Amino acid sequence: MGHHIAIGDIHGAKDSLDRLMDLIDPDPNADTLVFLGDYVDRGAKAFELVERLLEIGRKWPRTIFLKGNHEQMFEDFLSGKDRQHFLANGGHATIESYLRHRSRHSLKELLPPEHASFFSSLKLYHETDAYIFVHAGLRPKVSLDAQQADDMLWIREPFISSFFDFGKRVIFGHTPFPEPLVMPNKIGIDTGAGYGRALTAVILPEVRFISA
Repeated sequence: MGHHIAIGDIHGAKDSLDRLMDLIDPDPNADTLVFLGDYVDRGAKAFELVERLLEIGRKWPRTIFLKGNHEQMFEDFLSGKDRQHFLANGGHATIESYLRHRSRHSLKELLPPEHASFFSSLKLYHETDAYIFVHAGLRPKVSLDAQQADDMLWIREPFISSFFDFGKRVIFGHTPFPEPLVMPNKIGIDTGAGYGRALTAVILPEVRFISA
C-alpha cells in the first residue's frame, strides 16, 4: 500500500524541490503526492518550477496540486485585479521569471497554455479517509462542505492555535514554522522555502518528515 506524501510551500525554489524529490524517491505506482500550493512568488524560478510540476504530474499520475493564496494573487494580477497586492508579496520575482522565458504582448499571453491550464485546475482541498489536505487551514466548528475558499487559502488564526477536531487530521502549509508543527488535529509543513529556508515533506501515515 502506498503513502500519501504532502509537500509544503515551494515559492519558486525549484532546486530545493529537485533535491527533495530525490530524497523522497516516490513510487509512481503506489504513492500519492499532494502539493499544498504557493508555487510562485519570492523565489527566482517560478516558470521553471511550474515546468517541473507539470513533469512530476506526468511521471507520478497520483499527484494532487492544491491552490495557495499566492496562486490566487497571481490569478488576480493577470485579470487586472489588485495588482499591487501581488507585487508587494513577491510577485516581481514571478513576473521576471516568466519574462525570461516568454515574449508577450499582453499579460494574458504571459502564461503558456499548459501553465494556464495548470493554474486553472488547482484544487482547494483533497480529502482521504484519514486526512484533509489544504493550503492554509480550515475554520474551526465549520463543516468541510461549508468552508469558505478565502479561509482555505488565507486563514491563520483561529485555525493555528485551535484544538478543534475536524474529523480528520488537517495537513497544511501557508504559515511558516522553524520546524513542522505537529498537533493532534493538524500538521503544518511550511518551513520557509520562500525565505531561503528548508522545503519540507511529510510522509503519511508514519508522520516522517524529509527536508531539503
